[in-house]
Formats: sequence, structure tokens, C-alpha cells
Amino acid sequence: QYDNVRVGINSRLDTLQAAILIEKLAILEEEMVARQVVADRYAKGLGDIVKASRNLGHGRSAWAQYAIETPKRDGLKAHLGEKGIPSVIYYVKPLHEQVAYKDYPRTPTGLAVSETLPKQILCLPMHAYLSEADQDRVIETIRNYIGSNSAHV
Repeated sequence: QYDNVRVGINSRLDTLQAAILIEKLAILEEEMVARQVVADRYAKGLGDIVKASRNLGHGRSAWAQYAIETPKRDGLKAHLGEKGIPSVIYYVKPLHEQVAYKDYPRTPTGLAVSETLPKQILCLPMHAYLSEADQDRVIETIRNYIGSNSAHV
């Protein structure tokens, strides 16, 4: 699951998925705006205690995921789970350590950022219909955990 064995794209889409997506196009703009609101609330609520995702102003994000970065990632994920809050680790291995990239050139000094980030990135609940109350609970739970566990990013 976490090791890409071939470089390529995943473009599978069956007829039923295509029919659903065609209908969803009618509300795409509304959902994009709603996701941006959720992302902005996360950035505002968490940006001072973790490295929170932000749009750098060079375009627009669909916010398929909302990732935060913290050296307390594993403990935080466990704590969120105990509180019934889902979170996901999507990026377990750096690309240069995956089979598909084994023959690509590497720097002799290593890839420190690529090797560190997979140990610190955690994706939070993110969708257009996330209520403010539910998001406040996520933010408060993270703030309480990070605040009670000393140093933070």
C-alpha cells in the first residue's frame, strides 16, 4: 500500500463514477469554497502550535487532504483516535525510498526533508460538510494534546 512499484498515474474511472462526477460538477465551486473555509479555520486554529497547511497564494487548492506537520505525530494520531477523531497518515515512505524510484539519482548527503516529513505529517478530517462544531472539537483536541506535551513546531 505504501510502496509505489511503478511510476505512472491512477486514472481508473468507471461509468458509474463518471456519472456521479458529472452531477457533482454542478456543486464543485460551492464545495471548493467550503473546503477553503475549513482549511482557513484549521490554519487559524492550529498555525501557532503545528505547521499547518496554507495556500501560498500561487493558485487554488481543492484541499483533498488537510495535512499538519508535528514531531508529535504518532502520539497525536493515537490521541485523536482515542477521542473518536479520524486522522490518516498517507505518506509513510519518502519517494526516493520506494521501489519505483530506486534507480533515480540521489544526493550523497541524503534527502533530509524527504526523510523527515513522512514521520511528521498527519492528515485531519477535511470535507466541504465538516461542521464548525466538529472542526472546533478537532482543533481543541489537538491544542490540548500539543499543549500538554511540551515542545511543538
